[in-house]
Amino acid sequence: MNSSALDSFLDKWRARWPEWSVAEPFVAPEQRARAVAWFSLLQEFDDMLNTSGDPLPADAKLAWWGEELRSWAGQRSRHPLGRVLEPIRAPWAALADALPTLVEARAVAVDAAAAQRALTVFAEAVAAVEAVLFDDKPRTGAGRAVLLQTLAQRLYDAGVAGVPRSLLEQEADGASQRWAGELLKEWKLRVAGPRPRRIWAALARARLQAQASGKPIEATPVRTLLRVWWAARR
Repeated sequence: MNSSALDSFLDKWRARWPEWSVAEPFVAPEQRARAVAWFSLLQEFDDMLNTSGDPLPADAKLAWWGEELRSWAGQRSRHPLGRVLEPIRAPWAALADALPTLVEARAVAVDAAAAQRALTVFAEAVAAVEAVLFDDKPRTGAGRAVLLQTLAQRLYDAGVAGVPRSLLEQEADGASQRWAGELLKEWKLRVAGPRPRRIWAALARARLQAQASGKPIEATPVRTLLRVWWAARR
């Protein structure tokens, strides 16, 4: 696949996260292209998790990605993102093994604990890859940071389908805001994990805060700069 195919995936992620133009200088230069490629891949998984309508196409994509990730150990990538990510000797097979859990995680969870359990294996596999991708050591709580961000993205993409049933039964109106507030209670300003994850998490947390308050996000360059600066500090 040519460079235009790769660019289309990267541009799709950048379009969803325009704040990254302010945040990217806080990432080490040699890791910037890798970070955007990795986050673009995770966006593909988010889309398959949060699909609506017929799930069969998304299920087929997840199965294909499982095979693709396993092939990266032998440097046989077929996807354009693999040209950037495949050379890193990360635990791709473990991530592939975790992908089927996204199928079950699409169902409306009974409660908050069930929503978190459904995505724990996937989140831990993502965190393990990130530790290698970004030359970091495994850190306690890194998987938890990925988990909360994945749940927040699910709420953002899927709406009430991403809200646990227990909150919907309390009162349907405002359930999304209540779930956003519940996630924020556990989401610290600076999370565990490598710097690119901490920075992206800060941007995602700001969106979740806006959703919890029912107000538009104030993602001005100055506000974004302050959030990213704080997140980038170890």
